[in-house]
Amino acid sequence: MYPAYQAQADLLWPLRTLNRLTLPLLDQPGLDDFPWLPTRPWRAAGKVFDLAQVTHTRPPWRIGEVTQGGERWPVTEEAALTTPFATLLRFRKDGAPAQPKVLVVAPMSGHFATLLRDTVRTLLQDHDVYVTDWHNVRDVPLAAGRFGLDEYTGHLIDFLAAIGPQAHVVAVCQPCVSALVAVSVMAEDDHPATPASLTLMAGPIDCRVSPTAVNKLATSKPIDWFRKNLISHVPWQHAGAGRRVYPGFVQLSAFMSMNKDRHANAFKDYYKHIVADEFDKAEVTRTFYEEYLAVADLAADFYLETVERVFQTFDLPRGEMTYRGRRVNPAAIRRTALLTIEGERDDICSVGQTLAAQDLASSLKLFMRTHYIQPNVGHYGVFSGRRWQHQVYPLVRHVIQVSQ
Repeated sequence: MYPAYQAQADLLWPLRTLNRLTLPLLDQPGLDDFPWLPTRPWRAAGKVFDLAQVTHTRPPWRIGEVTQGGERWPVTEEAALTTPFATLLRFRKDGAPAQPKVLVVAPMSGHFATLLRDTVRTLLQDHDVYVTDWHNVRDVPLAAGRFGLDEYTGHLIDFLAAIGPQAHVVAVCQPCVSALVAVSVMAEDDHPATPASLTLMAGPIDCRVSPTAVNKLATSKPIDWFRKNLISHVPWQHAGAGRRVYPGFVQLSAFMSMNKDRHANAFKDYYKHIVADEFDKAEVTRTFYEEYLAVADLAADFYLETVERVFQTFDLPRGEMTYRGRRVNPAAIRRTALLTIEGERDDICSVGQTLAAQDLASSLKLFMRTHYIQPNVGHYGVFSGRRWQHQVYPLVRHVIQVSQ
């Protein structure tokens, strides 16, 4: 599967390179003055062809500054800690006062952490923000070892230790399980860096609750089917050659097939906008697909363990989840405030699946628990967009402030 994809990409590389070299020539002023020369359609077709490709490099964060209360602070990205599999990335605000430290836990689900750009940008208004910037596993050499669910959770514990005491965790989607496991383990060990608050946003804590199409797909076949049909090896051209992965382009194909007409129409409209010089509309489409088509491979161990333990056997809500051989006990959480957030129209992680964390953290006092359902939003509306900024975020900020 992966060698076939790589062969296709290699064959198209000369054509894509030629296209990129040609596009600046078609943008020369004055060419549109010749009615017999179809410059606009050529230019539009070239830009569509350039956009419609899968890339494997993380897009830039594009967060150069942040403004709050009339103050403006330049933002500098710095690596607080680096492993072969991830970078603990800090968005340092030069000249800003001391603010609560927040670790944003990004999903490892076929895209890069920049998918949470709006989440990070909004949190930066009032917080010192760190993010788990996961590396593309196809670029990680085999010598770096395995990366499974335990290694993911271990990274969160190590990152929190690097940030220090009284930090706060905001986990989005799939990593809510690992975030809850990490905090449970740290609380049980009385770890000095146990976070002051834990926010779980639209995460699959208990997928037995109102199963979605995604949940049903995961349980429709045995884990051996996923292992035999969806796992491939990284080709020799890349640093991670030979590593077993769930390719990001396979995940992307699955997502796009669910809404293929919408994506096809988006590219048609992109072509029309360029021909009509409607550059603002075209830019919206280009920005979205540059992010959406940037994919990252998942380590096979991590993918298979997530499918089996989170979506098939429901280890965490059943009390069977383990971390490096020890049973995970969410009831050990006693001093970390818990906020769970769900979207009313979420068709990926339905209402009730994230709420289940409240029952698991049974030792928490009532005043340390908060649950919120955001009306009229789907999955992505929980952590990005207007409602996230104006309705969800104020609650997240409040819970962090009162937990300091």
